[in-house]
Amino acid sequence: MKVLFVNRFYKPDESATSQILTDLATALARAGVEVHVVCSRQLYDRPRARLAPRALLDGVAVHRVWSTRFGRAGLPGRALDYLSFYVFTALTLLRWIEPGDVLVAKTDPPLMSLIAWPVARWRRAHLVNWLQDIFPEVATALGANPLPRPLDRLVCWLRDRSLRAAALNVVLGERMRQVVGARGVPEERVRIIENWAELQGPEPVGPLDTPLRAAWGLDGKFVVGYSGNLGRAHDYDTVLAAALRLRNEPDIVFLMIGGGAGMRALERRVRELALENFCFQPYQPRHSLAESLAVPDVHWVSLQPSLEGYIVPSKFYGILAVGRPIAFIGDPDGEIARQVSRADCGAAFAVDDADGLVARLLAWRARPEERERLGANARRAYLAQAGAARAVESWQKALTEVCRSDDAVARVPSNR
Repeated sequence: MKVLFVNRFYKPDESATSQILTDLATALARAGVEVHVVCSRQLYDRPRARLAPRALLDGVAVHRVWSTRFGRAGLPGRALDYLSFYVFTALTLLRWIEPGDVLVAKTDPPLMSLIAWPVARWRRAHLVNWLQDIFPEVATALGANPLPRPLDRLVCWLRDRSLRAAALNVVLGERMRQVVGARGVPEERVRIIENWAELQGPEPVGPLDTPLRAAWGLDGKFVVGYSGNLGRAHDYDTVLAAALRLRNEPDIVFLMIGGGAGMRALERRVRELALENFCFQPYQPRHSLAESLAVPDVHWVSLQPSLEGYIVPSKFYGILAVGRPIAFIGDPDGEIARQVSRADCGAAFAVDDADGLVARLLAWRARPEERERLGANARRAYLAQAGAARAVESWQKALTEVCRSDDAVARVPSNR
């Protein structure tokens, strides 16, 4: 079996989609699968990086295609980055794909299935779409869809055909499965395989046992943490309002680790409001991620309710891995809210429920034994369902079934 993955970023890049893909590709290669990855020569936070065009990393053949390097600063430049990546990825895939291979298309850049579908069909390969998010609906929900309505409808129609044409569509949760099913994709061609966290280093430790607390000046504090990208999809106003209410509680600190448009906007607002209960730190390298995630006493995760079913925040799984209580802010019936409830590892809050969030944070501060119980539940949930080994096993089973299917090529069902 030969498997080719497509994603804009791969090791040594440390963005979330890159880390997850690296874990899976490396595990499959170790299991004896021939694995290729087609990606860009850039890094997520360094668009002008110039990685080598070819590499063999842990048994994975990496093909880095040329693309423009404008980065995420402006929409026209980003569009050119996407377009050039599409073109050179298609050319590379046509060179390497053979009949019977499995082509797994992720969703960075968006709508990669529109490129992978005709290539897989032409080369008589099996197409698998690995949906980390669903575009253009995400852009529309965020008010950032540049497409005129007729073009948007055409893109959605073509995207739906590429999903129905696939041998399999892997989604991240039940809400996303429902969204894909509503687009006419047969139930048997949709499978839930959740993302995971594979943290490097020793077993998780308590927040008081990590040296980073002292390095960041957090000794003696009750730390409410956030780690990763804070973008337009994530609400931070609820946490900011809670921090304003708690500004006279000097032992409570909001630790923000990472970056993104929302992180920059939040940092500006904190300066404008002269809040002293925030601590901002940059992205941490993967080898120290377990330690940085262990610093907070509790973590918060958010997602705009309009994006439920289109995105599942992958940072949730790292929090489970280090065994910390979780405050989810978004749709109380959303994917993460449901998982938090099932695992009994935290609480969910509606957007703008700053009072509820403040009350719960004060209760957690006052009851360390409750934090310990919720954290232990989070860790158990990780060991039971959110570890890389379980996900890799699910992927191996799915890819094997795809290769054994009767169809040598995924075809668009008739009357669609």
